[in-house]
Amino acid sequence: MGQFTDPVNGDLGRPRRIDMNASWALKAYTLFDTLLWIACLNLLWLVFTLGGLVIFGVGPSTVAAHELIRCRVRGDAVPLMPAFWGAYRRNFRRGNVLGVVAIFVAAMLFANWKFFSVEPTFLAQLAAGVIVLLSIIFVATLCYLFPMYARYQLPVLRYFTQSSRFALRNLAGTVLLLLVTAAVGIVSLRLPGLVPFFSVGVWMFLVGWLCDKFYSSNDESMADVSVGATLEKRGPRALATVRKSQVKVANLG
Repeated sequence: MGQFTDPVNGDLGRPRRIDMNASWALKAYTLFDTLLWIACLNLLWLVFTLGGLVIFGVGPSTVAAHELIRCRVRGDAVPLMPAFWGAYRRNFRRGNVLGVVAIFVAAMLFANWKFFSVEPTFLAQLAAGVIVLLSIIFVATLCYLFPMYARYQLPVLRYFTQSSRFALRNLAGTVLLLLVTAAVGIVSLRLPGLVPFFSVGVWMFLVGWLCDKFYSSNDESMADVSVGATLEKRGPRALATVRKSQVKVANLG
């Protein structure tokens, strides 16, 4: 049985097969390139965190990692090592405020849970349950915290309040981030050899990518609200004009 041949374009079978092979090859290259980039980012994060004796290194390292992740998500090509070092130095003080506060809060939550969980009384168990709930909210806040720092300019302590508010307001996204965090944690516990090479980098990359989508959607909705409020101040005629133009655009679509 012969191959189907188009009278105008000629043989359509072979080029289509070649295009599919090229597409799969490009996807495979992109995947392996991203995995290699994540592995290098994971290594840099680990080295600079240990270089700051963990307590004074984890904050700036995480900030630097999320700045590079945002560049990667936006498609900006930056040299990994110089960009990481530059972001680490530039954000050393503010990143340490974020990191030290986060470590302190985590330590307090763990210590209080440890204290109340061993007590058999009802009030102690209730307090332990409340601390578990607060810990989940805290983990969700951390998921938003460093991507927010990489995107917005705020007073340093406001990142905690804004991240917690965003986590509670964007519940669907928060659940997704917690599921990603749990999945990476379970895989890392089962395959501890991944921790030095991929675990932290994969978690930060996925969280940073998702948060960038959430923040972009939030910025667009806030911009629409701001434009609507401005038009309402100008009067109903201006608002009606914009609505008519939106209808025309929708009809063209």
